[in-house]
Amino acid sequence: MKKILGLDLGTTSIGWALVNESKDEKPSIEKVGVRIIPLTTDEESDFQKGKSTTINSNKTSKRGARRNLDRYKLRRKALKEILLQNNLISDKIKLTNEESNRHHEIWEIRAKAATQRIELEELARVFFAINKKRGYKSNRKAKDEGDGQAIDGMDLAKKLHNEKLTPGELMLGRLNEDKKGSPDFYRSDLQNEFDRIWEKQMEFYQTQFTEKLKQKLKDKNRNATYKICEAPFGLLGLKRTLKGKELRLENYQWCVKGLFNQLDLEQVVIVFQEINGQISASSDLLSEISDRSKALYFSKQT
Repeated sequence: MKKILGLDLGTTSIGWALVNESKDEKPSIEKVGVRIIPLTTDEESDFQKGKSTTINSNKTSKRGARRNLDRYKLRRKALKEILLQNNLISDKIKLTNEESNRHHEIWEIRAKAATQRIELEELARVFFAINKKRGYKSNRKAKDEGDGQAIDGMDLAKKLHNEKLTPGELMLGRLNEDKKGSPDFYRSDLQNEFDRIWEKQMEFYQTQFTEKLKQKLKDKNRNATYKICEAPFGLLGLKRTLKGKELRLENYQWCVKGLFNQLDLEQVVIVFQEINGQISASSDLLSEISDRSKALYFSKQT
């Protein structure tokens, strides 16, 4: 007796049948069935085009939005109850602006509250404005910190700022000290390093280093960086025999050298690849939030 499983695969259904077959008897169907996949017209069209979006992704995003809205309402409700319990506000207070031309007023009050006395009702409005957004705390850590101590992104930014270091200089020092792991740097610090190396190398390669080329390199990954520079720099491909730590060490040595001295164009591209690779690997949104937090810290602003 031989068993055969037959499948009919469609975009909205999967049909199946389990057939028994033997030499002495006629084939017989043991079991049969169909599984219907309820797809809308748009979902079926996306499926046929090969898009990887799942059926429930739209439901998930909307559920996440509802969850965030619920949490937002609960935060405001909890804050209001605390303020009422401590007699900081009354039930009749208006905590939001109803006039469209006065939305800037809360920012004026918030700025004033950091340095001057404001009324309790105004303070309550400030608390509600801050409560609207929960804020963001950087969770940038070293991937594999050898000394067992995680590196926070803001602490790293402070170190670079206070000691006037670039990410490349800091990494070269870590590698020379045989420290493991690579911390994630803020995009602004990486871009600043790129700009400094660009300005220095432009002194030696004024023909190749054009503003148009620099704009093309912005936010590009490692491979795209090489492709963009290949023709203008006349690259032939640098043969390298180093591997692992020795290769990374040489890359960062060139990063540091490029800040002060001339590099070969092949070396320059490798440096740009190193920096752009780190920039492109980071999240756009989280990087913008992080860099904004860093800017506020160094300018001593709320």
